[in-house]
Amino acid sequence: MTDVVVYGATACGVMAAVAAHAAGARTVLVEPGRHVGGMVSGGLSWTDVGNARVLGGLCRRFYEAVANHYGAALWDVKGPEPHLAERLLGDMLDGVDVRLETGDLPDAAIVVDASYEGDAMAAARVAFTVGRESSELYGEHWAGRQPAYRPSRHNFASVIDPFGDDGSLLAGIREPELDEHGWPAERLGDGDGGLQAYAYRVCLTHAEARLPFEPPGDYDEREFELLSRYLDSSGDESPLGVVRGLLPNEKCDVNSIGPVSLNVLDGSNRDYLDGDRDAVREHHRRYTLGFLYTLAERGLLDGWGFPPDEFAGGLPHQLYLREGRRLLGEHVLTEHDLLWARPQVDVVALGSYNIDVREVERTWRYLPEYRRTAAVFNEGYLSVAVPPYPIPYRSLTPRRTDAENLLVPLCLSASHVAFGSVRMEPTLMLLGQAAGTAAAQAARRGVAVQDVDVSQLQDDLRDAGAVLAA
Repeated sequence: MTDVVVYGATACGVMAAVAAHAAGARTVLVEPGRHVGGMVSGGLSWTDVGNARVLGGLCRRFYEAVANHYGAALWDVKGPEPHLAERLLGDMLDGVDVRLETGDLPDAAIVVDASYEGDAMAAARVAFTVGRESSELYGEHWAGRQPAYRPSRHNFASVIDPFGDDGSLLAGIREPELDEHGWPAERLGDGDGGLQAYAYRVCLTHAEARLPFEPPGDYDEREFELLSRYLDSSGDESPLGVVRGLLPNEKCDVNSIGPVSLNVLDGSNRDYLDGDRDAVREHHRRYTLGFLYTLAERGLLDGWGFPPDEFAGGLPHQLYLREGRRLLGEHVLTEHDLLWARPQVDVVALGSYNIDVREVERTWRYLPEYRRTAAVFNEGYLSVAVPPYPIPYRSLTPRRTDAENLLVPLCLSASHVAFGSVRMEPTLMLLGQAAGTAAAQAARRGVAVQDVDVSQLQDDLRDAGAVLAA
């Protein structure tokens, strides 16, 4: 039997394992996939930092290693190249028993679930939730369904017909619920279980050594009719948002920019957690390759291609799961905790990035014109500024009646809105370190995770460089 087992070799999981090992615990890191680092080594290189002053401990150590590698000042590099991120994170795991390509958990005193899905948490049968809640549940202004027609950089600025010539809905649009009059229902503020969009966050290069964009085997240009209509309507000549020099060595980390992007907004991600995950990944893979090929065929990606030294010259190994299950623990972090930076006596990390909830679905609405007009919209996007705010240890612990040997630093106890800020990889690294340190203490003392000496935990985190006050 080991002291601590960490499930999920995400960056959060790496920090949890490193912290537990540093605290003297026999530590095993288990990862079903073949890679270490999750999104940090899986396409998300340009890191959303927020307030860098709150990033200490192992998180800061990692980004210092990145800066040192490139001979740059801390935070001057937008992010490491994916292959470098995996190597640096792997180097941190010296002394940890790392087991890849398995989901089997050895017997351990304490389990830390650091997966994007929250699979160990679900297997332990603790209380959790999925998707966005109603605004009534926690009294959150930004919760629930949002106005589809709200203007933003990720919504359509012109009217685009969602229907094809045969009257069928274009590919990539989720059919809305209709009210008694045949109009799509708004139901603003209602909870519907919707998840932030999933995507492959690609790494591209403008170097001479680059690989061309090839279509998926069963490419059908009709699946990208909406993209064509958008481009024809908007005249957008840079829909992918590629930026030269964004990453070292002539590479660029590409996120989802604009109303038609790498985000898949047809609702297929709702089938991921408890459905056929391989099928959902394949659906996203086909979309991503087809999307890039369509842009390339229109001359909108001239001079760009896949770097041959990243991901075998193709898509990342990690699907970008912006949101999975979320623990219902001792304290549910909500927008109120973030917007007002509510004090937490058991603070173990600080968050600081804005509430960044990406689009949930692409849908359509009738515009109330003399002759009603159908138009495409993206729904669910939010970006709300927050000050640095404390994250309590209680948001990492299940209810005592559910489990006493489990900590959940990634799929922590937070509302859909609050998780939109907490989900940033640097913040998750901080929470991983807190969970690993707490797990080692619980294992050493033989106590439930709810009975960890929080004052000692905070002292240990500060001694390790953590920042617990803004």
